[in-house]
Amino acid sequence: MQFLGKVIPSPLTLASGILGISFSSLQRVIRDGAGMVTTKSLSLEPRIGHEGPIIAEFEGGLVNSVGLTNPGIDDGLLEVEKFHNEFAGVSIVSVFGANSEEFVNLARAVNHSKGDFLELNLSCPNVEDEFKRPFALVPEKITEIVTAVKAVSNKPVLAKLSPNANDITLMAMLAEQAGADGLTMINTLGHGMVIDAIARRPVLRNNFGGISGPCIKPLALKLIRDAYKQVKIPILGTGGVSNGLDAVEMMMAGASAVAIGSAVYERGLDVFKITRMEMEAFMSEHGYEDYTDLIGILEEN
Repeated sequence: MQFLGKVIPSPLTLASGILGISFSSLQRVIRDGAGMVTTKSLSLEPRIGHEGPIIAEFEGGLVNSVGLTNPGIDDGLLEVEKFHNEFAGVSIVSVFGANSEEFVNLARAVNHSKGDFLELNLSCPNVEDEFKRPFALVPEKITEIVTAVKAVSNKPVLAKLSPNANDITLMAMLAEQAGADGLTMINTLGHGMVIDAIARRPVLRNNFGGISGPCIKPLALKLIRDAYKQVKIPILGTGGVSNGLDAVEMMMAGASAVAIGSAVYERGLDVFKITRMEMEAFMSEHGYEDYTDLIGILEEN
C-alpha cells in the first residue's frame, strides 16, 4: 500500500513521543511490522521537559506530561539520517514551535534531511503553561502555520490536530485549505489527572497531562470519521489502538494509516508484529485483499 506516495508494507506506524529518538529503536519498530515511524516532536533547541513522574497509569490508559522532551532538531535529524542510511523505512519527522517562524525554520531544517514527511505538532496539551492555548484550537493559527510551512517545505506536511477543539472537522478543513497533505488525528485528550490517595496529591509532578490509551479510542473513531467525510487528504489515525481489530476499526472510520502509541507500554514492541498479524487474520477471514480495502468503508445508519 501507499501513504502520501511512499510504499509501506503495512499501515501501522509508531506514534510520536513513545520511544526515544535513537535510530536503532526506530529500526526495531519497522522490523517488528510497522510501515512507518514518527520521531519525538523536535524543537529548534533541546528541551529537558517536565520533572518526573511524567507518566501515570489508570484503568483506561495513561496520563502523561512529558513536556516535549527532545534533543533538538539538529541531533534529532542525525538519528533520522542514521535510520535511513542503514535501513529501508519511511520516517515522519514531528516538530513543534512557539510560533509560525519557528515552524518555518524547523521545516527548512527537515528539508535537508532524509526524513520522508513533516508532521506539525500543533496540539500538545501538556505545555500550555509555556505556549498558552495549543495552536490546534485556534483556527487562524492553523491557517497561518500550515500556509507558512507549505511555502518552504519540500516534504509532504501532516497537521496534527487536537480532540480538544470545539470543531475538529473545521480545523481539518482549514488545514487542508492551507495546503496540508495529510492529517494526524487525534493527539492526546486533556487535561487529565491521576491522584495518589495515600499521598493525597496528583501522581504527576506537573499535576496534569494528556490522556491516551483505550479510553480515547471511541472519541478518535468518531472524530476521524467526521473529518474523513469532509476532507480529501489522508488521515494518520491514532488514539487507543491496542490490537488488530482496533486498527481495522480505525481504518474503517477513514484512516489511511494507523499509529500505535500507549499500547507499546502495555504490549511491548511486539505490539506491531502482533497487531499486523491480527489485522491480516481479520482481513483473510472476512475477504479483504488489501489494507486499502478497509479505508472509510464504515456503514452508517
